[in-house]
Amino acid sequence: MASVFPRWSNTAFRVALAILVLGVVTAIAAPMIYVRTEWNTRQNLPIEQPVQFDHRHHVQDDAIACRFCHHTVERAGPAGMPDTALCMGCHSQIWNQSPKLQLVRASYFSDTPIVWNRVYNVPDFVYFSHAAHVNKGVGCVTCHGRVDRMPDVHQVTPLTMGWCIDCHRAPERHLRPLSAITDMEWDAGPDAERIGRQVAEELGVRRLIHCSTCHR
Repeated sequence: MASVFPRWSNTAFRVALAILVLGVVTAIAAPMIYVRTEWNTRQNLPIEQPVQFDHRHHVQDDAIACRFCHHTVERAGPAGMPDTALCMGCHSQIWNQSPKLQLVRASYFSDTPIVWNRVYNVPDFVYFSHAAHVNKGVGCVTCHGRVDRMPDVHQVTPLTMGWCIDCHRAPERHLRPLSAITDMEWDAGPDAERIGRQVAEELGVRRLIHCSTCHR
């Protein structure tokens, strides 16, 4: 009795089944891979700003501390952005005719804030407090990298949920004395783990990994 289907139909069925399985796996895996890529996290991507602000010059040459501009970092969720009155405190005397600072002068005299483009941006459903981290021994460089070496600030950390939880599970590896919070060059060396444990004990650092820590 002749076969209902030709012999090649078995091969075609196997190929179609393999394509179907591969398609299902790809449909599930592709979004999971994409959300971890730099295209989605914006990690290491340049962010253009309305005014060119070189942190290298302000931090290294002028020795301006982080808290001078980001003045709410120790007492609020946002780190704070300086208004142009603070900028003009210096630039009314220095580079006061520079065309690069035209927007700063216009903002100051019109009392209209400059709209900066965010570099670090967590989703609206995530609660993050700079004060909670800074006052528990997490240094600026831990999340923001060597800002003092950046002509244009960019995001150096992925800010993924996994990245945050890894730190919350073992915070000691990332802690430093409060006196070194803004020190970009501070290095605990081989004693990092011991110093981190000591800081954690002194400041009452807890391993907060339950959902309500960040999702409130």
